[in-house]
Amino acid sequence: MIVVTGATGNIGRPLTRALAEAGQRVTAVSRRPAPVPDGVRHRVADLSEPAGLKPALEGAEALFLLLSGDLHAAGASPADIVREAAGSGVRRVVLLSTLGVVTRPFGATRIAMRALEDTLRESGLQWSILRPGGFASNALWWAESVRTRQLVAAPFGDIGVPVVDPADIAAVAAACLLDDHHTGGVYELTGPEVITPRQQARALADALGSPVRFQELTRAEARDAMAQSMPAELADDTLDILGSPNPAELRVSPDVERVLGRAPRSFADWAARHVAAFR
Repeated sequence: MIVVTGATGNIGRPLTRALAEAGQRVTAVSRRPAPVPDGVRHRVADLSEPAGLKPALEGAEALFLLLSGDLHAAGASPADIVREAAGSGVRRVVLLSTLGVVTRPFGATRIAMRALEDTLRESGLQWSILRPGGFASNALWWAESVRTRQLVAAPFGDIGVPVVDPADIAAVAAACLLDDHHTGGVYELTGPEVITPRQQARALADALGSPVRFQELTRAEARDAMAQSMPAELADDTLDILGSPNPAELRVSPDVERVLGRAPRSFADWAARHVAAFR
């Protein structure tokens, strides 16, 4: 049995499907009830309360651990999830971390994630750590404005990073869950090329077959918009990266190809597969 947390999100959904199609028994965990592939067991759990994960871990041999906002919840103790997994008989954990633990290691969220990585290393379990950079799926922030106004509005229009397709993260996670060869592996996951917001708008236009305008926001305008859906500190943190990526954040990593034996998918490929969200 493999347990997938965050199972209804951009990474967990394709990962759950891939594991089920590979003939694995899978338990999908999410905060709320949600549809899952046929044959997949679903459990509702809040990862900010690790004891609540125990029923989902019954009979599990492996765990994909994606914390998202749970890492930052008041009173959250993600290290307890690792201990709960070990106590339930789980042998292997694949942790979704972040590239920021090496590129910008001193922010509060990255310090916490680095501590969780260390807990996992010291747990006695088999482990793999995935460190993705920016996600191609962050372009979904623009879906409504593209649908209604044919507009992408973003800051730093001509500054890019090598965004990664969440489906590639899921494919790497599946490989790490299923193959002992990846035990102890730490993989930095990026897309195949640096791409700017203006170039992403063009890729969306190509996928749609219709024009998409680009409007450059000031940092303050972008911060105000982002602060409506995330803590202001995290908005500032994200804007620091988008506006002034350092060399490590601009590097195209070979790790997706090392694990999967193929190049990572491009943003244009992601846009073509998700074009319905922008129509």
